[in-house]
Amino acid sequence: MATKQATLYVLQARPPAIIALWPDGSHEVVLANLTRTPDGIKVDAESEVVYWTNMGTGIHLIDGDPASGAVPPNDGTIERANLDGSAHEVLVPSGLAGTPKELVLDKESGHLYWCDREGMRVMRARLDGSEVTELVVTGNFPADTEDATRHCVGIALDKANGHVYWTQKGPPDAGQGRIFRAGIDLPAGAHPAQRPDIECLLADLPEPIDLDIDHANGVLYWTDRGDDAHDGNTLNRARITPEGLVGHEVLARELKEGIGVSLDARGRRAFVTDLGGNVRELNIDTKETSHFTTVAHLGPLTGIDYID
Repeated sequence: MATKQATLYVLQARPPAIIALWPDGSHEVVLANLTRTPDGIKVDAESEVVYWTNMGTGIHLIDGDPASGAVPPNDGTIERANLDGSAHEVLVPSGLAGTPKELVLDKESGHLYWCDREGMRVMRARLDGSEVTELVVTGNFPADTEDATRHCVGIALDKANGHVYWTQKGPPDAGQGRIFRAGIDLPAGAHPAQRPDIECLLADLPEPIDLDIDHANGVLYWTDRGDDAHDGNTLNRARITPEGLVGHEVLARELKEGIGVSLDARGRRAFVTDLGGNVRELNIDTKETSHFTTVAHLGPLTGIDYID
């Protein structure tokens, strides 16, 4: 299929598929019968190519987390295909990507970035899947895998300021989530597990998941799927400053296990997905906590990418 203006591409976890969705709620399946559980998605509209992550085996069908006490085999993959469904290929094969979550496409530098949840890493590779590189390591696999405070999930690039941002979500509903940043490139002589430039910007969050950045205004947005009573299942934002993140705001509530977020910066909208199957829209110029508009209701949803 060819791209259209103002298209949302969403990942449906069950049955696993990539769906093109328009703000009026109409939609069509781009790719069906994906393997395993897809989670992060980015679209290169110019080349009409879609990239996505598959978390691998050992993942619950309902909540997207591994079975209690189980250590996933880190057999996820990163894949791509044309938007007409052709040329589907695995770029980063089983054994290299870990349990890949949110995905970032940096076409200018020719890289894909992702977070490996149970592998406890921030990673990148070339667009052809080569040069798989660890940028940040937060724990030893599999010894530390059960410590969910080490689990890396959401990721965003702030190239103008030379930073990569990521979330470490913590256990479900535990209020131990954190947002970090570090330099995009590993400092000379540093090891990914012992980087001197890592900053913890926010702590004690319910359960932060995916990230996006309004680059023109220097604002970081994120979803949270934690405890409703403690600002979970919300869309949030904070201003990016040299000192860190300031002015944390909860913009809207009542997500059903919030996951993906993608901004329409020019249209001043945020689109979010949740495991309840909802695609939601919010005016991001709201001055107080507001309510989402539901764009569509599908199967359980993970990643989302807005293409104007």
